[in-house]
Amino acid sequence: MTTVRTLSALDGEPHTRVFPNAEPKTIRLTLAADEEIPAHTHPDREIVLYLVTGKLELRVGEETNMVEAGDIARFGGDKAISPRAIEPSTALIVLAPAESE
Repeated sequence: MTTVRTLSALDGEPHTRVFPNAEPKTIRLTLAADEEIPAHTHPDREIVLYLVTGKLELRVGEETNMVEAGDIARFGGDKAISPRAIEPSTALIVLAPAESE
């Protein structure tokens, strides 16, 4: 079965689950300019962030990257993550279970 959702039609700020109770976890993140998500982790997850619109300063552990609309970032959820919007931004984030070694 195929499920199709429209990002702009989802309720919830700053984030909402795109496909509730489904794996991988898929989240729409919407931040106003200068809005920031406090540092947090997602243990046992691999994360892909696709920035749909805007510009983010993305801190992952000790590393900081500027992410612009159209950019895709991939990182492990075991490090502290904190995105901050430089301008109003919307991202699609996929949190997949990390493969065990």
